[in-house]
Amino acid sequence: MSETQTVRAFLDDSHLELAPRIAEFAAREIAPEPVPEDDASARVRAREVLELLGESDWFRFIPQQDLRACCLIREALAAASPLADAVFALQALGSTPIVIAGSAELRETWLERAVAGTSMAAFAMTEAGAGSDVAAITTTARRDGDHYVLDGTKSFISNAGIADFYTVFASTDPSAGSKGISCFVVAADTPGLVFDGPQILSAPHPLGEISFDGCRVPASCRLGDEGGGFKLGLATLDRLRATVGAAACGMGTRALDEALAHATTRRQFGKPLAEFQLVQQKLARMATDLTAARLLVYRAAWEKDGGAERVTVEAAMAKAFATEAAQRIVDDAVQILGGRGVLAEHPVDHLYRAVRALRIYEGTTEIQHLVIAGQLTAAAEVPAAAGTES
Repeated sequence: MSETQTVRAFLDDSHLELAPRIAEFAAREIAPEPVPEDDASARVRAREVLELLGESDWFRFIPQQDLRACCLIREALAAASPLADAVFALQALGSTPIVIAGSAELRETWLERAVAGTSMAAFAMTEAGAGSDVAAITTTARRDGDHYVLDGTKSFISNAGIADFYTVFASTDPSAGSKGISCFVVAADTPGLVFDGPQILSAPHPLGEISFDGCRVPASCRLGDEGGGFKLGLATLDRLRATVGAAACGMGTRALDEALAHATTRRQFGKPLAEFQLVQQKLARMATDLTAARLLVYRAAWEKDGGAERVTVEAAMAKAFATEAAQRIVDDAVQILGGRGVLAEHPVDHLYRAVRALRIYEGTTEIQHLVIAGQLTAAAEVPAAAGTES
C-alpha cells in the first residue's frame, strides 16, 4: 500500500493530487543538491530553497491554513532534505501569527512576500531561560507613544541572521506573566535588532542568537491585542505541531527506504540481509511505527482542517509519537547499514543528525506527554496528583 493510501481516509481529492506532485518536485529539484558542509553554506542554500519554493508556489497553503497540504509538503521535503523542510517550516511558523492576527497592512507587507518566497521568516520566541516555559520570557517591549521599544536576547532562533522579518514575542507587562506577553513583526533591518552570531548544530541548519537594544517598533506591527501574544503563540504551535510529525514521517520514510534497499541487496553469510530474522524484525517494526505515526499526524491535521477549534491533544500525540518513532527508525536504519550508515556522506547519517532536533523544537516530547496527561486528568475530573484508593 502506498503512503498516501495509508492515510486516504484523511485526505481530500486535492491532497491526493498534490502528494505525487510535491514528491516529484522534491525528488527532481531538492534531493540532487548536496548537503551543505557548514553553517555558511547552509545559510546560502536556505535562501536558494526559499526562492525555489516560492517560485513553485508551495507556500500558498500556509495562508490557506490547509494543514494536510502542509503535512504532505513537509513529509516530501524532509525525505529529500531536512534543510528544505526547515525552510518551509519556518515560513509557516513566522507567517501563521500574521495569518491569525495580522492587520491588512502587515498581511500585504510581509505575508504576501513570505508566500512568494521573497522574504524569509523567523519565529523568535525561545530565550536562554525560556524554552518550554514560555511565560519566563524576559525580552521586554515598552510602549513609547506610537512605538514599542524592545530590549532583550533570543536564542536558538532558526534563520537568525538571514531572515527578512522576525515574529517576536516580548513582555509588555512583566508582572502579568503569560498574560503580559505580546507579539510583534520586526523587520530585520530595524535599528537596534542585532544578529549576535550563529549557533552551530550537528546538522547544517541556520540557527543563532539575536538581540534587541532599544529597538523601536511601530505599534502597528503588534499582532493582536497587547498581552495576547502567549495565546497567539500557542495557537500557532497548536496548528503547526502536527506538521512536525509529518517531517518526522518523511525522514522515517527515507531511512526505511535506504535500509530496505541495503537489506535486499547486501549479502552476508551467503544470503541477503533481508533473510535474517533479526533484520526482518527491525524492518517490520520500522514500517509499523511509520504507519502509526502517519495515521496520527494526518488525523490531527484532518481535525483542524475540518474546523476543530483546538487539536491540542491530537497534535501532541502526533508530534510525540511520530518524532520518537522517526528516531527509532533512523537508528535501526543505521544498524542495518552497518559501517555505511555512519559514513558522513551517507543519507542515513544525515538523517541521524537531523532527526534528533524534531523531538525538541515546538515542544519537547516530555511537554507533549504533559499536555496529553493534563487533558486526560481534566476530562476525568481527577486531580493530576491524586492517588488511588483501594
